[in-house]
Amino acid sequence: MRVLGIDPGLTRCGIGVVEGEVGRPLTLVDVNVLRTSASVHVAERLVTIEKGIDAWIEEHRPDAVAVERVFARSDSSTVMGTAQASGIAMVVAARRGLPIALHTPSEVKAAVSGSGRADKAQVGAMVTRILRLDALPRPADAADALALAITHIWRGGAQARIDAALARQQLALTAHQRSGRR
Repeated sequence: MRVLGIDPGLTRCGIGVVEGEVGRPLTLVDVNVLRTSASVHVAERLVTIEKGIDAWIEEHRPDAVAVERVFARSDSSTVMGTAQASGIAMVVAARRGLPIALHTPSEVKAAVSGSGRADKAQVGAMVTRILRLDALPRPADAADALALAITHIWRGGAQARIDAALARQQLALTAHQRSGRR
């Protein structure tokens, strides 16, 4: 499974692609940060983010997109920019028919570090270890995007297996019910 992780932000939007499956070592495909200037109108900044994400999807062909779920912070301007960038990320992925998952920061922290209260340094260190990197991805937005992709592979892969098992169970039940009617 190849997952594009997106840590949305209006000034810095972390973006990273990880490949792998549950129970196997994961591999870094690429990581970067899409940047926009605060001196540019918000609409133009969102277009820059949209074009950047679209180009990454075109280049890396992910199987799914994992986006950080926006949560309320004390600074409403930060929340608005994050929510706008998050919406753009979801629209770009949906336009291409890709599955989209939203993960909260505490889910991501718990998945990669074992603690939902881990700080950025702990998350970055674990991303470096999990992906067997020589150096910590910088800035933190890049490491956060990779952590989102890792979380989705680990959690999304398990959820996909559960969904498949439930679908098989439902098919068997339906077939059994049909055979009983005859």
